[in-house]
Amino acid sequence: MELTLDELRALTGWAAACAARVLPLYEARVPGDDRPRAAIGAARAFAAGAARTKLLRTTAWAALAAAGETTDPVASSAARAAVAAAGAAYLHPLESPHQVKHIVGPAQHAASARELAGGDAEAELRWALAQAPPEVPELLRRFPPGKPGRTRLGELHRQLETALRVTGG
Repeated sequence: MELTLDELRALTGWAAACAARVLPLYEARVPGDDRPRAAIGAARAFAAGAARTKLLRTTAWAALAAAGETTDPVASSAARAAVAAAGAAYLHPLESPHQVKHIVGPAQHAASARELAGGDAEAELRWALAQAPPEVPELLRRFPPGKPGRTRLGELHRQLETALRVTGG
């Protein structure tokens, strides 16, 4: 399986847009911590044409640390959306169900953060699906079905994956 830079850029741009929607939830709960913002910024830069550099990995790891350091579940989910956005640039061309998490993760975690904050996860999923460029469902269809698990996060994954697999061309 081959993944082009253009496909990875389209996926990463969408991922960053999904994560950016819940970044204010993180920043309201953990003021002064810019690690998730930096990860989203690095993802946006890559999506806009910047090279895939160590900065993406560094900011993703930093956002993951931020997610783990907070005890606030909303902030943690929002930071995980940022981690997933930066990590989208490194989707692997392996026919593995695990790779599906890298595709749906940013929108999945954004929906979780929204719901944990008292908002509507389903509306967040609808927004993400409406914004997905054609490359996202096309990429997803190259991979075997994911293994989302039986948690609420798994249900969000299942909804996204199912909808994306039937979207567009």
